[in-house]
Amino acid sequence: MSRPASPFSVGTTLALVGVGAAAFLLFLYALGAGWGTERGGTAHARAVGIDGFAGLVQLLEARGHPVSLTRRPERLAEPSVLVLTPQLGADADEINRLVQGRRYVGPTVLVLPKWIAIPAENIQQLDAPEGWVWLSGAVAPEWLGSVAGFETSELQVAERQRWSGLGRSGTLPAPRSAQALTAAAAGTAPAIVPLVRDEHGDVLAGYLRDSGIYPTLDRAAGRIPGNRSDQALWPLVIVAEPDLLNNQALADRGRARMAVALIEATLDGYDGPIVFDLTLAGFGTSRNLLTLAFEPPLLAATLCLLLAALVIAWRAARRFEPPLAEVPEWVTGKRQLARNSAALIERAKRLHLLGPPYAALVSARLAARLNIRETDPEAREAAIGHALAARGIAADFSSRLAALRQARRASDLLRAAGALWTLERTVTP
Repeated sequence: MSRPASPFSVGTTLALVGVGAAAFLLFLYALGAGWGTERGGTAHARAVGIDGFAGLVQLLEARGHPVSLTRRPERLAEPSVLVLTPQLGADADEINRLVQGRRYVGPTVLVLPKWIAIPAENIQQLDAPEGWVWLSGAVAPEWLGSVAGFETSELQVAERQRWSGLGRSGTLPAPRSAQALTAAAAGTAPAIVPLVRDEHGDVLAGYLRDSGIYPTLDRAAGRIPGNRSDQALWPLVIVAEPDLLNNQALADRGRARMAVALIEATLDGYDGPIVFDLTLAGFGTSRNLLTLAFEPPLLAATLCLLLAALVIAWRAARRFEPPLAEVPEWVTGKRQLARNSAALIERAKRLHLLGPPYAALVSARLAARLNIRETDPEAREAAIGHALAARGIAADFSSRLAALRQARRASDLLRAAGALWTLERTVTP
């Protein structure tokens, strides 16, 4: 017995299962990758507000540079040109560890923050596109002096109108809130070699003065290389004024060209990728089992598991026959009626009443086979005995009937009924 046909076709069922499985896998990957959990600052490489650096990323990509964004701390130690965009409340020890750990790994660009930005969606009076911000003020970060190499320098936010450097010059986008590096004490040699200055001579962008050899940066700064011999050391470029690189800066063609020239001078012949960090902006994620399952070498095992699940689903959809219906608890029919009656008799302990009816039933069947028309039970049993004797069957039919009628136990009933059945099957019409 088979179940009735399903109202859903095989294609519809497979589509539902496939979409559900794909959504579940995407959900697992999103959990591992941290989608939807971004909570951090506004001045980073994915930000499209005026203090963000998404424009610089697109500009460098358009120039043909391999650019990527990273949310994983382990990628910060890989060979690349790393652009760090920390926030105002960043951890000085973490920044110092990152910067010092990369001195022999690859060039590093440290863009200092200054803007206090509020997301536009948090201001009810503003109807601005997603990602826009409201700049409520500028303040110099307090953690720069804790970074090795910048102990003798200080930051100041003041009014500055113009910038010049890298063979170009122009105006600043926010002249009343411009940020620059100055010497902390008179007579102290500056730790930064200027690349871009303001009209007062303060440093808007430069690179750390150390024992490294940086010919491209030296030419851009107009500096004569001194007695430096550490060829393995990479440059550390600091941009004190973020309005030289952010989206607000790129609104002017001259500043955009200067921003590209600054990054390309930092490359200094380095042909590696340019990586923008997102961890210092609060978007860092760590490696976990969910993300590892979608990366080599565990990706192969994940694909095998998905393929096995696909085979199981295909086998379930292409079964050789319809599924069997479950046996109902109550079944109608003569056989079930007989089973129910037998169970009732056994439960009522009336087995001793089964002998006489069954004996009468066997006697009636034998009389029908032998064409005996007697209606009286005793006369019919006598006629059956004579007929059997005439056929050469020496069995005592009357004694077997009597044994069945007198039986009281189940074993006696079965034995007597079996004896009558053995006799009955030898009689043919």
